[in-house]
Amino acid sequence: MKLRSKRISLSCLLLWLIGFFSGCLNSDDPLTVQEQFDKDIGIIDQFLAQNNINAQIDNSGLRYEIHEQGTGDTASPGDSIQVNFKGRMLTSGTVFNSGEASNFFMDDLIAGWQIGIPLIREEGNITLYIPSLYGFGAFQDQNIPANSVLVFDIELLEVF
Repeated sequence: MKLRSKRISLSCLLLWLIGFFSGCLNSDDPLTVQEQFDKDIGIIDQFLAQNNINAQIDNSGLRYEIHEQGTGDTASPGDSIQVNFKGRMLTSGTVFNSGEASNFFMDDLIAGWQIGIPLIREEGNITLYIPSLYGFGAFQDQNIPANSVLVFDIELLEVF
Protein backbone atom coordinates (compact mmCIF):
# COMPACT_ATOMS: atom_id res chain seq x y z
CA MET A 1 0.00 0.00 0.00
CA LYS A 2 2.84 2.40 0.74
CA LEU A 3 4.33 1.80 -2.70
CA ARG A 4 1.02 2.62 -4.39
CA SER A 5 0.62 5.89 -2.47
CA LYS A 6 4.16 6.94 -3.45
CA ARG A 7 3.32 6.30 -7.11
CA ILE A 8 0.20 8.38 -6.83
CA SER A 9 2.11 11.15 -5.06
CA LEU A 10 4.84 11.15 -7.73
CA SER A 11 2.22 11.14 -10.48
CA CYS A 12 0.40 14.05 -8.84
CA LEU A 13 3.66 15.95 -8.47
CA LEU A 14 4.58 15.30 -12.09
CA LEU A 15 1.15 16.44 -13.32
CA TRP A 16 1.35 19.53 -11.14
CA LEU A 17 4.82 20.39 -12.52
CA ILE A 18 3.65 19.94 -16.11
CA GLY A 19 0.63 22.14 -15.44
CA PHE A 20 2.75 24.74 -13.65
CA PHE A 21 5.35 25.01 -16.40
CA SER A 22 2.84 24.92 -19.24
CA GLY A 23 1.04 27.77 -17.48
CA CYS A 24 4.29 29.72 -17.56
CA LEU A 25 4.50 29.41 -21.32
CA ASN A 26 3.36 32.45 -23.28
CA SER A 27 3.61 34.05 -26.69
CA ASP A 28 7.18 35.17 -25.93
CA ASP A 29 8.39 31.57 -26.21
CA PRO A 30 10.95 31.03 -28.95
CA LEU A 31 9.64 29.98 -32.33
CA THR A 32 10.57 26.67 -33.86
CA VAL A 33 13.20 26.81 -36.60
CA GLN A 34 10.48 26.40 -39.26
CA GLU A 35 8.27 29.08 -37.68
CA GLN A 36 11.22 31.51 -37.55
CA PHE A 37 12.13 30.70 -41.16
CA ASP A 38 8.53 31.30 -42.29
CA LYS A 39 8.42 34.57 -40.34
CA ASP A 40 11.71 35.73 -41.90
CA ILE A 41 10.56 34.84 -45.42
CA GLY A 42 7.38 36.85 -44.79
CA ILE A 43 9.47 39.85 -43.71
CA ILE A 44 11.71 39.52 -46.77
CA ASP A 45 8.82 39.11 -49.21
CA GLN A 46 7.03 42.12 -47.71
CA PHE A 47 10.20 44.21 -48.04
CA LEU A 48 10.69 43.10 -51.65
CA ALA A 49 7.06 43.91 -52.54
CA GLN A 50 7.11 47.32 -50.81
CA ASN A 51 10.32 48.25 -52.61
CA ASN A 52 9.24 46.83 -55.99
CA ILE A 53 12.22 44.44 -56.05
CA ASN A 54 11.86 41.46 -58.36
CA ALA A 55 14.11 38.98 -56.56
CA GLN A 56 14.56 35.39 -57.63
CA ILE A 57 13.99 32.49 -55.25
CA ASP A 58 16.51 29.68 -54.82
CA ASN A 59 15.25 26.15 -54.02
CA SER A 60 16.50 26.74 -50.46
CA GLY A 61 14.12 29.69 -50.09
CA LEU A 62 16.91 32.29 -50.29
CA ARG A 63 15.87 35.42 -52.17
CA TYR A 64 18.45 37.12 -54.41
CA GLU A 65 19.02 39.62 -57.21
CA ILE A 66 21.81 39.09 -59.72
CA HIS A 67 22.94 42.51 -60.95
CA GLU A 68 25.83 41.23 -63.05
CA GLN A 69 26.36 37.54 -63.80
CA GLY A 70 30.13 37.83 -64.33
CA THR A 71 32.29 35.94 -66.78
CA GLY A 72 34.94 34.10 -64.75
CA ASP A 73 34.96 31.03 -62.55
CA THR A 74 32.14 29.99 -60.21
CA ALA A 75 32.87 29.39 -56.51
CA SER A 76 32.37 25.90 -55.07
CA PRO A 77 32.74 24.36 -51.62
CA GLY A 78 36.44 24.14 -50.75
CA ASP A 79 37.34 27.25 -52.77
CA SER A 80 38.67 30.51 -51.43
CA ILE A 81 37.15 33.73 -52.71
CA GLN A 82 37.90 37.43 -52.75
CA VAL A 83 34.93 39.80 -52.53
CA ASN A 84 33.79 43.33 -51.95
CA PHE A 85 30.74 43.25 -49.68
CA LYS A 86 28.39 45.23 -47.51
CA GLY A 87 26.08 43.65 -44.95
CA ARG A 88 23.09 45.40 -43.45
CA MET A 89 20.01 44.66 -41.40
CA LEU A 90 16.94 44.31 -43.62
CA THR A 91 14.49 46.09 -41.34
CA SER A 92 16.63 49.06 -40.30
CA GLY A 93 19.12 49.27 -43.15
CA THR A 94 21.93 49.57 -40.58
CA VAL A 95 25.28 48.51 -42.05
CA PHE A 96 26.97 46.10 -39.66
CA ASN A 97 29.98 45.03 -41.75
CA SER A 98 31.70 45.70 -45.06
CA GLY A 99 34.96 44.93 -46.76
CA GLU A 100 36.95 45.46 -49.92
CA ALA A 101 39.09 42.72 -51.48
CA SER A 102 38.26 40.50 -48.49
CA ASN A 103 39.33 36.87 -48.66
CA PHE A 104 37.18 34.04 -47.32
CA PHE A 105 37.15 30.26 -47.43
CA MET A 106 33.75 29.16 -48.82
CA ASP A 107 33.31 26.45 -46.17
CA ASP A 108 33.64 29.04 -43.37
CA LEU A 109 30.88 31.35 -44.64
CA ILE A 110 27.33 31.62 -43.37
CA ALA A 111 24.91 29.38 -45.25
CA GLY A 112 23.33 32.31 -47.11
CA TRP A 113 26.67 33.13 -48.72
CA GLN A 114 27.39 29.46 -49.45
CA ILE A 115 24.05 29.25 -51.27
CA GLY A 116 24.19 32.63 -53.01
CA ILE A 117 27.77 33.17 -54.13
CA PRO A 118 27.86 30.13 -56.49
CA LEU A 119 24.94 31.73 -58.38
CA ILE A 120 27.36 34.23 -59.96
CA ARG A 121 30.79 34.14 -61.58
CA GLU A 122 33.92 36.18 -61.02
CA GLU A 123 33.27 39.86 -61.81
CA GLY A 124 29.59 39.34 -60.98
CA ASN A 125 27.59 40.94 -58.21
CA ILE A 126 24.53 39.87 -56.29
CA THR A 127 22.26 41.00 -53.47
CA LEU A 128 21.28 38.26 -51.02
CA TYR A 129 18.22 38.53 -48.75
CA ILE A 130 19.10 36.11 -45.98
CA PRO A 131 16.64 34.68 -43.44
CA SER A 132 18.15 34.20 -39.99
CA LEU A 133 18.41 30.42 -40.49
CA TYR A 134 20.99 31.04 -43.23
CA GLY A 135 22.68 33.83 -41.27
CA PHE A 136 23.46 33.67 -37.57
CA GLY A 137 20.23 31.99 -36.48
CA ALA A 138 19.08 32.33 -32.90
CA PHE A 139 22.53 33.51 -31.79
CA GLN A 140 23.70 37.08 -31.43
CA ASP A 141 26.94 37.78 -33.28
CA GLN A 142 28.60 40.97 -32.04
CA ASN A 143 26.28 43.76 -33.22
CA ILE A 144 23.83 41.46 -35.05
CA PRO A 145 20.86 40.51 -32.85
CA ALA A 146 19.57 36.93 -32.77
CA ASN A 147 17.12 35.98 -35.55
CA SER A 148 18.12 38.92 -37.75
CA VAL A 149 17.18 39.04 -41.41
CA LEU A 150 20.23 40.24 -43.35
CA VAL A 151 20.98 41.76 -46.74
CA PHE A 152 24.38 41.45 -48.39
CA ASP A 153 25.61 43.17 -51.53
CA ILE A 154 28.48 41.06 -52.83
CA GLU A 155 30.86 41.51 -55.74
CA LEU A 156 32.82 38.32 -56.49
CA LEU A 157 36.31 39.43 -57.49
CA GLU A 158 38.21 36.15 -57.63
CA VAL A 159 37.88 32.43 -56.99
CA PHE A 160 41.07 30.57 -56.08
